Amino acid sequence: MDYPLISADDHIDLRYLPRDLWEARVPAAARGQMPRVEPGQSGLVWRCGDQVWGPWGTARATDVPLKSALERGGVFEEGVLRPTTPELRLADLDRDGVYATVMYGPVAPLLLPDPAMRQLCYAAYNDWLVEFCRAEPRRLIGVGLLPADDPVLARQELERVARLGLRHVVLLAAAADPPLYHPAWEPFWATAAETRIPIGLHLLVQRPVGHPEVHPITTAAIAGTQVQLQLVAPLVGIIFGGVLERHPGVRLVLAEAGIGWIPYVLERMDHEYDKYVEAREGWEARGGIPIPLPPSAYFRRQVWATFQDDPAGLGLLSTIGEDRVMWASDYPHPDSTWPHSRQVIAETMGGLPEPTRRKLTHDNASALYGLN
Repeated sequence: MDYPLISADDHIDLRYLPRDLWEARVPAAARGQMPRVEPGQSGLVWRCGDQVWGPWGTARATDVPLKSALERGGVFEEGVLRPTTPELRLADLDRDGVYATVMYGPVAPLLLPDPAMRQLCYAAYNDWLVEFCRAEPRRLIGVGLLPADDPVLARQELERVARLGLRHVVLLAAAADPPLYHPAWEPFWATAAETRIPIGLHLLVQRPVGHPEVHPITTAAIAGTQVQLQLVAPLVGIIFGGVLERHPGVRLVLAEAGIGWIPYVLERMDHEYDKYVEAREGWEARGGIPIPLPPSAYFRRQVWATFQDDPAGLGLLSTIGEDRVMWASDYPHPDSTWPHSRQVIAETMGGLPEPTRRKLTHDNASALYGLN
């Protein structure tokens, strides 16, 4: 490959955020309710009120024995915030042959019970993110956090970060209440179409809860295997609810959900649609059919999806559409291909034509995020 890679789904984790991020960016009266770094039983932790949100400054991504990419790559140093230190993150990109990175943030603000404090938490993170990306705006593409439980506040924050210059935002679709295809979200989707900022629907990874007599690896395996399917319901709901029909300017990104499941869902949606069209007269009394096109047509017009190493999905690429798929390294998570991304790409995509590989690893993301 004689072109730089673009990773369409990387991360800025809570454990690597500056310890004063929230306390330095909210009004004085709210600082006591914001997350802060304090000593814990086994090191420094993020604490908010009586809740411990997670560790700070350490590489372990979970409480199960998995190595982070930083550990595997031999660069982890306790207390060094490598992914949020611009020169270090850029050095890691260079080592992996990656030009630009799309960086999704932490789910932490969801944990705040007070809606007003949650909004302050989101806004403070987004303000910091804008500053961080200014270190190299051509290569660092920060993803603004939006509240998934308040359509009005989500729209307001989308308008605000658009003015600040962010090129991507994310909603945790599985936590959305009301769901993203509910009428309450209609003004938000209108604003998304107007701003043309891609809206990411990212996985919400939570600690799996199992039975005490079941081996923990079984519980972990079940959660890890089915987690990517949590975007099926939001995708189907958004398409069949007519969101993409009413707002052709909306651009969706299914982030970190892989692509192997997409051909089945597209086929099944079209099958369901054909049944509804056949029984159109019966549906007219129930509000009609909100979409005049088959669901797969909307997907191929307005939806993108990211993957890391997904042989099953790559084998069905023609069904998905090679213009709708973007490769990602998932840095710095345990699943990441960093720092061997080019080797993994050669192994998993070696059978694809070179123009197709280039689309997946560079061209599609470059066009979506205006990197041309």
